[in-house]
Amino acid sequence: MLRAPLLAAARSRRMRKLVEVVPATRSVVSRFVAGSGTPDAARVVRELADDGLRVTLDHLGEDTTDAEQAATTVRAYEELLSALAADGLAFGADVSVKLSAVGQFLPADGEKVALENARKICAAAEAVGATVTLDMEDHTTTDSTLGILRELRTEYPWVGAVLQAYLRRTEQDCRDLSGEGSRVRLCKGAYAEPEEVAFQDKSEVDRSYVRCLKILMQGKGYPMVASHDPRMIAIAEKLAMEADRKADDHEFQMLYGIRPEEQRRIAGDGKTMRVYVPYGDEWYGYFMRRLAERPANLAFFLRGLATRG
Repeated sequence: MLRAPLLAAARSRRMRKLVEVVPATRSVVSRFVAGSGTPDAARVVRELADDGLRVTLDHLGEDTTDAEQAATTVRAYEELLSALAADGLAFGADVSVKLSAVGQFLPADGEKVALENARKICAAAEAVGATVTLDMEDHTTTDSTLGILRELRTEYPWVGAVLQAYLRRTEQDCRDLSGEGSRVRLCKGAYAEPEEVAFQDKSEVDRSYVRCLKILMQGKGYPMVASHDPRMIAIAEKLAMEADRKADDHEFQMLYGIRPEEQRRIAGDGKTMRVYVPYGDEWYGYFMRRLAERPANLAFFLRGLATRG
């Protein structure tokens, strides 16, 4: 019942101002967001690497409508990748890029600007042995994002995509992206979507997730199972075994700060476990979507307000 209001709040400037002034907010947000700058991100990457975990890093920001702001985001990724390389942490790392943060919605030639900016990030990643995954946003961006993905993969065939199981179209997108060399992160979805394009009931979303997972596991690409749901993880493990997949041809992914013990367990079992690590000042929209996804996250936040406010 709280999901829709929280997702609406994620785009509310007024609500953001209210949340930001609460003294306890930053201390609670730090559970889910690594910090504001590159040094914070690098520190968390080192901590996770010491636990046998891989990372994908997201410099937070979206809905950019200013070309200089988009360029600033590109420079932030270049700085991050350079810092990781200097610390010996870049090889095998991944960065997650929202195309809306690098110019996709600019009023003039937004898709062209986003493509060129994404190319710069891909070049910086390739130079240090890292990879790039294009994050998916709400359904209105899906065709544009997949079109830019196709362009990028002509030069950087390892660029990954994110598909969201709650969208009705996603089974076909999985078929289209299940070929040799394709990297696909499958998640359930975190945006408020209309019924005509997205499943609304949790059980429907779960069934769609399993159908999509079967397509990816039976394909020739590299599935990335993004879920905290123990049932989905168990199903993914079973499907991987049935498809005779090894630890290096698929992986599991979870968000920073959510089920860390399970993350370490999966890695300890010899499987590839990657943690999605967001950082940066534009944390509000990301944080609100995490609250909307799981009631336990909201309860954690409210307890923090009660005890630290």
